[in-house]
Amino acid sequence: MTRIRGNNDGPGGRNASYDIGRRKAVPRIKAVAEVEQGLHPGAHVIKVRNRKYIRDNPDRSRSDNVNR
Repeated sequence: MTRIRGNNDGPGGRNASYDIGRRKAVPRIKAVAEVEQGLHPGAHVIKVRNRKYIRDNPDRSRSDNVNR
């Protein structure tokens, strides 16, 4: 499974981009589209104030969360 990490590089620390595996600074909109297409089965999309963001699927581990 490919690791997704939020960069906290947007206003207020929101994720404007994500690091996905070896790809760096993938724009949020492109990353969200990939998750919605099912390319990253360990993650899902949430909507906050009409903006979509990526979150890891729930489990007991903190080490694999998008925002570490």
